[in-house]
Amino acid sequence: MKDPPSDLAGRLGSIRGRIADAAARSGRSPDAVTLIGVVKTVAPERMRLELEAGLTDLGENRVQEAGDAVASLGRSGIRWHLIGHLQRNKVARAVGLFDRIHTIDSIERAQAISKYAVAAGLRIPVLVQVNISGEASKHGVDPTGLHAVLSGVASLEGVALDGLMSIGRPGLRPEDARAEFARTRELRDRAEAALGIALPHLSMGMSDDFEVAVEEGSTMVRVGSALFGPRET
Repeated sequence: MKDPPSDLAGRLGSIRGRIADAAARSGRSPDAVTLIGVVKTVAPERMRLELEAGLTDLGENRVQEAGDAVASLGRSGIRWHLIGHLQRNKVARAVGLFDRIHTIDSIERAQAISKYAVAAGLRIPVLVQVNISGEASKHGVDPTGLHAVLSGVASLEGVALDGLMSIGRPGLRPEDARAEFARTRELRDRAEAALGIALPHLSMGMSDDFEVAVEEGSTMVRVGSALFGPRET
C-alpha cells in the first residue's frame, strides 16, 4: 500500500476543506457539494480506508469493476455512481449496481435503463451528459440536441432526471476550464426554464479543477488521483 491510513484521511480532509472554501466563494454551503471518490484501478483496501475516514460516495467508470468493488465492500453506507460510458450490453447489470448514473447520452440508453429499473421496482436517479467541449472522442449529447433528450428522459417512468454532467477538455488549466463549467450551468438553467422541471444537480469538476467547478455551481465533483494518489495498474 502506497500511503498509510493517516495520509489517505488527510487527503480527504484537505479536499473537503478546499471544496468548502470554493463553495464559500460562490455563496453556497459546502453541504451543497458531494465529493465522489473516483475508484478506477483503486484497490478495495484503499477504498475502504477512505470510507472509514468518512467518504460516502464512490464513482466507477466500468460496470464490471464496479461489480467487483461492490462484492468486496458491500452497499451499506456507500452510494455508488456510474461515471463512465454505459455500454448497451451492461445496462441490466448497471441498474442493479449503481445508485446514480451520470452518463446518459441518448434517449435510447435512458429507455433501456428505465425498462430494467421498472422491472426491478426501482427509479434510478440520472444525469444527462453534455459534450460541452465538442470533442469527437467524447461521449455526451451535443448542446444543440439537449432539449429533446432531456424532454424524452424526463418522461420515463424508471429514471429520475435531476441534472447534467460534463467532462472538461484534458490539459486545460483550472481557470481555462471555467468557461465550460459556466456553459454547462447555463444550459441547465435554460433547460429548467424551457421544460418547467427542476434540475438541481451539476456533476462537473475533477482532481485538477474541482474548485473552479464548485465556484461555477457544481454539486458533485469527481475526484480520483487527488484523493487516492496516482492510479494503480
